Amino acid sequence: MALAAALGTVALVLGLASADPAIGQARGPVDAGAVTRAADAASTLPRLALMGTVPIYWGEAGELADLVQGSGQTHWARAQLEAGFALVPLDRLDAAALAGEQRLLLAQPRTLSPAENVALDEWVRGGGRVLLFADPLMTGESHYGVGDRRRPQDVTLLSPLLMHWGLDLQLDDAARPGLTVGDAGVARLPVNVPGQLVALPGTSCTVLGQGLAASCSLGMGRALVVADAAVLDLAGPWPGAPQGLAALVESAFGDSGQNADEGGGA
Repeated sequence: MALAAALGTVALVLGLASADPAIGQARGPVDAGAVTRAADAASTLPRLALMGTVPIYWGEAGELADLVQGSGQTHWARAQLEAGFALVPLDRLDAAALAGEQRLLLAQPRTLSPAENVALDEWVRGGGRVLLFADPLMTGESHYGVGDRRRPQDVTLLSPLLMHWGLDLQLDDAARPGLTVGDAGVARLPVNVPGQLVALPGTSCTVLGQGLAASCSLGMGRALVVADAAVLDLAGPWPGAPQGLAALVESAFGDSGQNADEGGGA
């Protein structure tokens, strides 16, 4: 469903471009061969499902016309991720959407429904790998004002799921905004008012670095949780962000034992 929706959006954009002479003049004719070659190249890469309010896949467009014409602000991290993965954007988490996926990047996801929490937990315990950015206080810039649903979610509301996995996400109320460098164990990252992850008694989670990240073994799968999302700021990349993101992705998915010719669908 998610892949079909993405293809439908592409078809809509291409249809509008061909129907509107002004758009066609601005963007030029569509090179069908280039589209096919890009699709063929992506098909040889391992899949990475992607969801979140940080607009990694679609970027952040100020107006609908920006999205249609491709003139909105694109996210720098998309090109980096697409160098190693075929990205599969999801708009929901359920058994059907996650079926066949082995990797998932959640970038400050919206509040998940109870059914989505259950589906995500079962998917991880069944062997899925997730890299989750759960920021208790987002500081990145956005075209949209506070309260706008298109804006990256200002605070994470995943505490019930994190506690179920064995983690307590805390925030220092006295922390002052400003970019600093945080130790996530597997990487040093630019952070801004980061949270602190604490492993609960009896947990299968290991806190990494200075509590900025934690790795949880859950059934046959694993979750790597990061308590800040400044590394994914749209206005970036900040110094160290590309290297930090690469290290997190490698830690979360690099030893998953999957290869480029794996199957599966969204």
